[in-house]
Amino acid sequence: MSNTWETLSAIDVSKHVEKKGGLSYLSWAWAWSTLMEHYPDSDYTFNDPIELLNDTAEVQVTVTVQGVARTMWLPVMDNRNKSITNPTTRDISDARMRCLVKCIGVHGLGLYLYAGQDLPQAAQEAQNAVIDENQSEEIKGLLAEYKIDVKKFLDYFKATSVDLMLASNYTRAIATLQAKGSEAKA
Repeated sequence: MSNTWETLSAIDVSKHVEKKGGLSYLSWAWAWSTLMEHYPDSDYTFNDPIELLNDTAEVQVTVTVQGVARTMWLPVMDNRNKSITNPTTRDISDARMRCLVKCIGVHGLGLYLYAGQDLPQAAQEAQNAVIDENQSEEIKGLLAEYKIDVKKFLDYFKATSVDLMLASNYTRAIATLQAKGSEAKA
């Protein structure tokens, strides 16, 4: 079971996120095909819509992956996330497919979208990683060699110190320093 979670939650879905009415979502077709690529024996079942007293409705779906069944529910809503009174069959169908994606998310695929995050935890950690000691020393050496204003350099890379620069900025920082060094020699 945990391998299922680890596999699905590590998938970066950011290139497949669509936006409508200011909301982010994954298409049900993409979510389902991605699940099937990893776990082709997966299955889902829709329950009958539940009609509520205020003339709104709720849908439910159960998704089974590797023998683990999870059920999620979702109100039948419009594109502003407002409940629809007296929903049509089309409204219910759309809600079911949104609920399917949500339930796949409970198994791990794109769940971070529901938490308001942009990237999965592993990708966030990688983006927030700082440079290592050797990289820091290399940058400090180039800053000193080319007599570059350290404060301006740190401001440009939005860092408080060279040691706390993001690893994702390392290559660009080196290229920037080497370009400044070439200009100074010319």
